[in-house]
Amino acid sequence: MPTQPITLYGIRNCDTVKKARQWLDDHQLAYTFHDFKTQGVPAARLDHWLHKPGWETLLNRKGTTWRRLDPSLQTGANDADGARQLMLEHASVIKRPVVEWSEAEHGGVTVGFNPDDWQARLDTGR
Repeated sequence: MPTQPITLYGIRNCDTVKKARQWLDDHQLAYTFHDFKTQGVPAARLDHWLHKPGWETLLNRKGTTWRRLDPSLQTGANDADGARQLMLEHASVIKRPVVEWSEAEHGGVTVGFNPDDWQARLDTGR
């Protein structure tokens, strides 16, 4: 069991976030949930994510929010600075969930939910 909780960032009603939270519960892993809709996007954490795993990984260009954006906003998200601004204004364009793994799980940030990758992370301690 991790000594520091994992932090899972996302939107409560997102199906992928629900699956990820259920997976963590099923594996009895302590975590803190940060809801972008009610708590906003934490700018300092976003800056960390933009560095690693990177803005292109974070920016969800396949979602409904992206498709509904004005083309000028989409065009403006063509680099880290533009993507950052868009993500702060439209949290739903951030691919979910973003997970900051605890120090006991050797740190790191993942984007999206892949149960096999998450299990491998636990099994190998990476």
